[in-house]
Amino acid sequence: MTRSIMRVVPRPRCVVVGVDGSANSIAALRRAATEAQRRHAVLDVIHVLDSRGTVPRPVRAVIEWLRLRRLAARVVPRSRHLTTRLRVVFGDPGQVLAAAGERAELMVVGARRHSEHGNPLGGDTVPVVLRDAGCEVAVCADHATDRRTP
Repeated sequence: MTRSIMRVVPRPRCVVVGVDGSANSIAALRRAATEAQRRHAVLDVIHVLDSRGTVPRPVRAVIEWLRLRRLAARVVPRSRHLTTRLRVVFGDPGQVLAAAGERAELMVVGARRHSEHGNPLGGDTVPVVLRDAGCEVAVCADHATDRRTP
């Protein structure tokens, strides 16, 4: 009689943060880095790009990844105990981040206090993430006056 042994491989702990370069997203990046260190988790930094544009997608992705790397180097404290993964993804920010939240312990996003559409959470991304992410969500709101922003 043959026995089948199933091994369950645990998922790595992960804190996801959406970054677009705004003061609010930089505040979210700082908070996510702190949470990732506290939880002994991977910091997954995601920058979502619109598919439209005149620059070819692969070239644009490399350029944006290099910008994201420079930003993370300035904002995320260096630590031997923190693994940071940088990703540039094309698509709708709310949907991309919500999908990333399916495998995360925590998602951190930045939001403006007011938007041009009257949304108190400041745009379309935060409501989608709050509704669809399969993890805890922290919203860093109205950090436009944060003087520590690089």
